[in-house]
Amino acid sequence: MNESDNMFEEEYLTCERRHIFFVLMGVAGFFGAFTYSIRGGIFCNAQTANFVLFAMALGNAQWKHALYFLIPMSAYFLGAVISEALPGSIKKLQFIRWDTLFIMIEMIVVVFLGLLPESAPVQISQVAINFICSMQYNTFRQARSVPMATTFCTNHWRQVAIALTKAIRHRDTAYLPRMSQHLCMLLVFVVGGVISTILCNLFLGKAIFAALIPLMIVFIDLLYADLKREKGALERIPHGH
Repeated sequence: MNESDNMFEEEYLTCERRHIFFVLMGVAGFFGAFTYSIRGGIFCNAQTANFVLFAMALGNAQWKHALYFLIPMSAYFLGAVISEALPGSIKKLQFIRWDTLFIMIEMIVVVFLGLLPESAPVQISQVAINFICSMQYNTFRQARSVPMATTFCTNHWRQVAIALTKAIRHRDTAYLPRMSQHLCMLLVFVVGGVISTILCNLFLGKAIFAALIPLMIVFIDLLYADLKREKGALERIPHGH
């Protein structure tokens, strides 16, 4: 890596590096398969499908069923509110960044859910995972200035189509690197979902403990940056915030 590459890397915080986003996208795929397959058929990564199901329940006059979808939707809303309100206060502590603290919170939630008995109401898992997926989406916004959702696939799939079309139309391979980034995000999401499905079939709710492995990797990387590599940059705001 030459000097200009080093300067480019230093422009971005560790929480904006692509490998962080790839790992978190895989975790999101894991969560999505977990809640849908064994925790009540709820989508936790984004809320479009839940809003559709909510509207259908209202249209069929199934009021209690509509309330069933409103609960995780409300948890997602609350997660966005809290993840927008807290970072400023955390920054004043001058110890660790909000994104690092959030990953720790996410791991605590995973441990809590893994310890729940199978007889526990599925709404507990639904609320908790919708809550942390919302916070993750709102906390990690851009990978090196490129908008990168870490919890759902729709925009990544759209960006792949746009980049491919432009590359063909203009006969320019400059569009391909960004396309590959979005393809990688889709790939790790699918891999996370596949692993989750297999583990859920084998271990039911205990399968969620597997999500601690990638989350711990991210946490160690971010914590090391806060305490050593980027200790003097705790007040810097990630791109996109």
